[in-house]
Amino acid sequence: MTHSALNIADFPVGTEIGARSLEISRADLIKYAGASGDFNPIHWNDRFAREVELPGVIAHGMFTMGAVVQLVTDWVGDPAAILSYGTRFTKPVPVADLDELPGAVVEVVGVVGAVDSDAGTVRIDLAVTLGGAKVLVKAQATVRLA
Repeated sequence: MTHSALNIADFPVGTEIGARSLEISRADLIKYAGASGDFNPIHWNDRFAREVELPGVIAHGMFTMGAVVQLVTDWVGDPAAILSYGTRFTKPVPVADLDELPGAVVEVVGVVGAVDSDAGTVRIDLAVTLGGAKVLVKAQATVRLA
């Protein structure tokens, strides 16, 4: 469904746009490190991560942020319809070793948090949790609808 097929009147505040479970593996972190150039050892070395007082290897913040907003992109059907997106990182996302697939499961739920009919936009609020604990807060995307 493209964003032109979505009518703003059909999405009042409180409407859920979708939910999903994101399964994250160490392989995902390796691929992201290669694409982003972020080879910080906290994203691949358990010993190092624990030495800096982390629970073990953690997902890249930008990887988590990008994976989460995919729910909005899939809903609207056009990444260009997302006008802005931001969040605050509150807790790391530990990713267990490769023999324990998936290494982490992040839950994402998207809900319409605000509607601006004059601008033709909605704000999508994303609830992002790992094991029931919020890992991102104020994860919000402003989306232009028809």
